[in-house]
Amino acid sequence: MTSGFGLVVRFELRDDAAAAAFDYLVEQTLAGIKALEPGTLAYVVHAVPDEPNVRVFYELYADRDAFDQHEQQPHTKHFLAQREQYLSGVDVTFLSATAGKGPVAA
Repeated sequence: MTSGFGLVVRFELRDDAAAAAFDYLVEQTLAGIKALEPGTLAYVVHAVPDEPNVRVFYELYADRDAFDQHEQQPHTKHFLAQREQYLSGVDVTFLSATAGKGPVAA
């Protein structure tokens, strides 16, 4: 097994309308990820119960190359170009696995 490559992204959305539009954009993007990205091992979008205009993504890739391939996909480029209009803030944390259980372990 490889150590994998991951990240957590916290998106703060401008308002309820922006959150709804962002969620639709995510649905469109996920279709491409599921169909075309075997190196994307997990791409999970979370709502935050007490913060309705926050979404947290957990992304896990087989390796850095798989992440780089994800970033070059047309559906990802579309997401990255369109998301800004809905955001009031974004925070990205890159991760390196040290221990765990799952398809990729240290």
